[in-house]
Amino acid sequence: MLHFFHKLASPKHFYRISGNWIPWLGLACFGFTLAGLYEGLLVAPTDYQQGDSYRIMFIHVPAAWMSLFIYMVMAGAGVIGLVWRIKLAEIMAISSAHIGASFTFLALITGSIWGKPMWGAWWVWDARLTSELILLFLYLGVIALYNAVEDSRTAARATSILALVGVVNIPIIHFSVEWWNTLHQGPTVTKFGAPSIDIHMLIPLLLMAVAFKLFYVMVLLMRARVEVLQRERNTGWVQELVSDYE
Repeated sequence: MLHFFHKLASPKHFYRISGNWIPWLGLACFGFTLAGLYEGLLVAPTDYQQGDSYRIMFIHVPAAWMSLFIYMVMAGAGVIGLVWRIKLAEIMAISSAHIGASFTFLALITGSIWGKPMWGAWWVWDARLTSELILLFLYLGVIALYNAVEDSRTAARATSILALVGVVNIPIIHFSVEWWNTLHQGPTVTKFGAPSIDIHMLIPLLLMAVAFKLFYVMVLLMRARVEVLQRERNTGWVQELVSDYE
């Protein structure tokens, strides 16, 4: 197992192995998405307070979960890149930033759409919403800083430090509904004890959460493969790869 992960850290072997994983990840993502949407739109009961408008939850909540999860992955990969100078960790960190920003934007947009009929406004400066917006700015800051530095290794170290500084925002987002009196509803799935959500709503929510994670891994591998080719473009194995396609 250690030999496999050591081999996977090599850009050449990562490019080959990840190419075999992507189609299967895409197939699994498609399956979980179909199952989640079917359960969420057709099987889950109508909410007694929100009616059918709550069904946007099956996109909004997994997207919000992913915005936090991906940031932690990005920061963790950044630490590995800083400490052990592993090139592939740096690639994973910056490749995650673009996907994390997309999920954060999706969470904010769907949250606004959901909030309009519930709160009567598209946006309120709620603690959860505001800290999630800050998370989007952190993602965009990482991307902008990486693109502003010409040397990719130097850029990776700089963005890793910025990502680590931003980690303080993650617990603020997670616990904001408990620390402050906000309009945003409290935890229903992750709270201690039994989740206060109907099982027929919980199942599609978890299915969509798995689908979003599979989508993230699939797109991460795609972006990382492109980044690997850009960084390794002068190496023999990339030149050989290019010649095979000519």
